[in-house]
Order: sequence, then C-alpha cells, then structure tokens
Amino acid sequence: MNINVAPSFETLERLGRGPDRDLIGFKPPDRAGIRGRGAQSNRSGRFEKTRREDFDDGWELEEPQKKFETVEHVERAGSIISRNSSPDLHFDRSINPYRGCAHGCSYCYARPSHAYLGHSAGLDFERDIHIKPDAARLLKRELSRPRYRARPIAIGTNTDPYQPLERKHGIMRQLLEVFCQARHPLMITTKSALVTRDLDLLKELGRQNLVFVTISITTMDHKLSRWMEPRASAPARRLEAIRALSDAGIATGVLFAPVIPAINDMELERIMENSAAQGAESAGMIMLRLPGEVKDIFREWLLRYFPNRVSHVMNLVRDVRGGRENDPRFGWRMGGQGPYAQMLKQRLDLITEKLALNKAPSPLNCDLFEAPEKMPEQLNLF
Repeated sequence: MNINVAPSFETLERLGRGPDRDLIGFKPPDRAGIRGRGAQSNRSGRFEKTRREDFDDGWELEEPQKKFETVEHVERAGSIISRNSSPDLHFDRSINPYRGCAHGCSYCYARPSHAYLGHSAGLDFERDIHIKPDAARLLKRELSRPRYRARPIAIGTNTDPYQPLERKHGIMRQLLEVFCQARHPLMITTKSALVTRDLDLLKELGRQNLVFVTISITTMDHKLSRWMEPRASAPARRLEAIRALSDAGIATGVLFAPVIPAINDMELERIMENSAAQGAESAGMIMLRLPGEVKDIFREWLLRYFPNRVSHVMNLVRDVRGGRENDPRFGWRMGGQGPYAQMLKQRLDLITEKLALNKAPSPLNCDLFEAPEKMPEQLNLF
C-alpha cells in the first residue's frame, strides 16, 4: 500500500462525507526533503518571540529543498542525574544523555520540552539534538560525592539513549563503563537494537543483578512501524535484541507503549506472545497521552496516514483521558480511565498471566555500590 497525502476538505465534501471536525486547521504538508521524519510540521516553539508557519504562496520552487539533516548541539551540563518525586514512576532519578530524539515518534510526550531550548516541538525535536559529551565525567563526579546513596538510575525515560547519534558519540557506552566501575544499578528503556552493541558491559552488570533492560515495541507491522517511529529499529530487530539480551543473562522486559486506540491496540496479545517467545521476563503497557504541542503534532500525523480514523481515534483518547487529550493527574497518566482503558488492562492481565509475564522484576542490587575515585576538578581560567 502506498502512502498517500490525506484528501482536502473540498475532496471530502465532494465525496459526501463532509469535513472531519478533528481535521479543521490541518493541511497536509509538503514532504519533500523531510522523508524519514515523524512530525508533519515545525511550528514555532511557544517561548519564541516570533512565530513561523509553512504555507503555499502560489510560487513554485525553482530549486529542490535541501536534505533534512540532523543538527548537533553540544550541551555543557552542570549535572547529569535528574531527580523526580512522581508517584507514577518506579524510580526517583534518571539520566538523559541526549535531548531531542531522531526516532521521530509523533506521539512522544517529551516533545514539549524542546520549547525550553528555543526549538519547535515538531521537526526540530527530531533534527536539533542536544548531546552531553561530558555525561560520563559528570556521573563519576556525582557518584563520588560523600553523601550519595545508590538507588537504581533510569535511562531512556525521556528520550532514547540509543538513538542514531549514539553510534557516533558512544555516550551511553561511556556511562555504562562508569556504572560497571561503581557497580551501580540502572534501568534502560529503548526502541533500538543498538543496545546489543554493549552486551559485554551489560553482561557484567547482569551477573551482579545491577541492570534491567526494557525494549519498547509499539507494533509488529513493519510498515506501521516506519510510519509511527520512522528512525527506530524495526520490530523484528527489537525482538532479536530481546533474545540476545536474554541469552546473555540480562533481565529483560517488554513495554507496549504507547497504546494508540484503533491504530495498534489490536496487537497487544501478538506483541506479548512474540516477546515472551524471545525471552522477555515481564511486560508493561502505557496508554497514549498528548500533552502540550503533542496533541496537534499527533493529529497532523493521523491526518496524513489515517485520515478516515481521526475522529474515532481522538474520541477514544478523550474517553480514556476524562474528556481531554491529556490528563496530567498522578495515578491516571499512564493507564487512563473508563471502559476502554479497563478493557485493555483486562486483556493485558490475561495475556501476561498466560505467558508468565506478570511477575514484577526482581529488585536491583544496591549493596555492591562503591564510589568511584573522585577526580580533581579542572581549574576554570576564564
């Protein structure tokens, strides 16, 4: 099946269907030059002084658009471990080696955070990637502080630590070397098979019960995966990663996230069955949530790929979120509420019990931690 641009409102009206109220204000963009990206537009960030918006002025371009390339921004962070107190999360600290993510998932809840960096939550989020080359040095410094107490650190909760630029910079591998040296527990979440590059380090951590890896799988359909997450590893590659990690003795789970009503919800059982067959030990699920600018970015994506389902999908999202596109309340953000959300939870409970995926992961070992040797601070001459 070919990917076609969604029909215009005039076309819909000629067909006797009338314009969909969820499509109002959205125009299918020109995809020239931005193939392999998820967002369909690049509206100005909410903190920018000026606003820009693409439109057709009637003049044809004399030259083809330039290739859409990733732009790297070096970020000199003062610290690397972030803290949180959310009751929805099973960890209180995390690390993000990168800000922005080239995987291009239109539904990514981290997109609004790019506005704080002066970028758009749309295409800029996938193109303008902030890298933290000092991450390993900062981690070593923070772990060596006298008052530091070891607790599992989560990596990949905001943007993917194994996104494409990791092949070039290896920041995640440098972090793993510090974790191995300090024998510190960590949890990794990723959509990338690149995680298997670091099997040697993960194996060392796994022998001491210091690591748990979660592979996120949203669909088993290769074509749908290319639409939903254009630069992430293919579903088959992620299953291979689960097998490789499991065979290496590394505790591994699968995360079905996000569940998008009427798009991938029918694949829940299939994803669980395939993951269990490859050695996954546990499973979880997160409902779609659309905070801030993500609501419009996701609706534009729907308009391009599923123009006939926009209202149906968005109505189900609102049913799960108490009539809104996003419910930020603690306790409801991940699973939602209402009959649809309850039905999905029942399906998850049934299939995970059948496949023995319903057991909580074993607690990671925090007793082996040894603070790394503290490095002298570099003198600042300016």
